[in-house]
Amino acid sequence: MSPNLSGRVALVTGGSRGIGAAIALALGAAGAAVAVNYRQRAEEALSVAAAITAIGLKSIAVAADVSDVAAVAKMLATVTEQVGPIDILVNNAGIALIRGLDDLTERDFDQTIAVNLKSAFLCTQAALPHMRAQAWGRIVNISSGAARGAGGVGLHYNASKAGLEGLTRGYAARLVQHGITVNAVAPSLIETDMLRSGLATSPSRIPLGRFGTPDEVAQVVLMLIGNAYMTGQTVALSGGLSFN
Repeated sequence: MSPNLSGRVALVTGGSRGIGAAIALALGAAGAAVAVNYRQRAEEALSVAAAITAIGLKSIAVAADVSDVAAVAKMLATVTEQVGPIDILVNNAGIALIRGLDDLTERDFDQTIAVNLKSAFLCTQAALPHMRAQAWGRIVNISSGAARGAGGVGLHYNASKAGLEGLTRGYAARLVQHGITVNAVAPSLIETDMLRSGLATSPSRIPLGRFGTPDEVAQVVLMLIGNAYMTGQTVALSGGLSFN
């Protein structure tokens, strides 16, 4: 049920590994040209872009701190020049600084909000003019089950992801008349480096009995991109751990 994205250009922020890499590869497999954003992991981002190029599609790795407005503007200019104007934006960049209530600092809080929430605002604002002009666009924000639950990372992470879902609804309501849909995916306990860093050691509390995979998150992202009637929604992906 993958959409045909031939002729479309996608940007995936934080696309060098884990969920972001799986989404970038899935977009390429669906026919889109893909810009793979990264901040530090150049080699991994280049590998993702090379895999997409190998199937005959345009793809580049583009470095940018997406929490910085000047860096976002430069990134959009590079993508537009080398690949094309952005039709599909996946705001996936994020950090998960595991902190207890008494260990959390102001710097941790500010950095988490900047990377997990502000970056989605900056990238969306930068991509909107082209989407509006062609009366078509798809924006998918990668949230987390922590937006509605306690989670294991910390309250700063909860706040950033809850804010991202509010941002999703706010944009969706204002952009629907322009042919642009805005949705979110909220994965819980996906088998990535974040999970392996100590967030969870066993899937025993997941009713399905296992951790989720990045590819399963990518499947939901493609479903949202392909569905023109769905907007302003958050799709939970938790193996039965929680329900909307």
